[in-house]
Amino acid sequence: MESLSKHPAATTPSARRRLPREQRTRQLLDVAWALISEEGTDQLTLARLAEAAGVTKPVAYDHFGTRNGLLAALYEDYDVRQTVVFDSAVDAARATLPEKARVVATSYVECVLTQGQEISAVVAALGGSPELQAVRRRYQQAFIEKCQRIFAPFAGPGGVTAAGMWAVLGAADTLSQAAADADISKAQACDELLQTLLAVVKRSA
Repeated sequence: MESLSKHPAATTPSARRRLPREQRTRQLLDVAWALISEEGTDQLTLARLAEAAGVTKPVAYDHFGTRNGLLAALYEDYDVRQTVVFDSAVDAARATLPEKARVVATSYVECVLTQGQEISAVVAALGGSPELQAVRRRYQQAFIEKCQRIFAPFAGPGGVTAAGMWAVLGAADTLSQAAADADISKAQACDELLQTLLAVVKRSA
């Protein structure tokens, strides 16, 4: 992500004039992502966000309420964008187990790599309170249930178990983070996640 000092949302006139609420929220989220990239989550406060975005502190507080509210909104923003990419790719994939599994694995890794270290920092911060852990768990559960529906045609009468999908999700997060840290390549992360996913689905058949 580009330097905060060059971030469009922090320097254009839109940062200073009155915007519709949805546009202002988008601007604030963009600036928050840039702040995380530059400074990490420890320095991310609503006051710092307001300063970087060129708005008053009450504007930032009105949109997110608390720092935890901002972190939750950032995770939701990431998840919404991830879901759009993920759903489009899965819908376009051929209706075979290898192809569906390949697309799920590749899409997950690519979504994490697109956001890079910023989403890792937000995820780490989400563990700081039960409230934020609940936010993340809600989206994790939604992902698991979606994958159970995707792979139900290739599983036995009982479907793919929740335990199996939690194992896949754990592998997906770990492998994606390893690729983001350059410990392994993107191709290695995708292939290992694919093999894990195939094994879980085939075991349920």
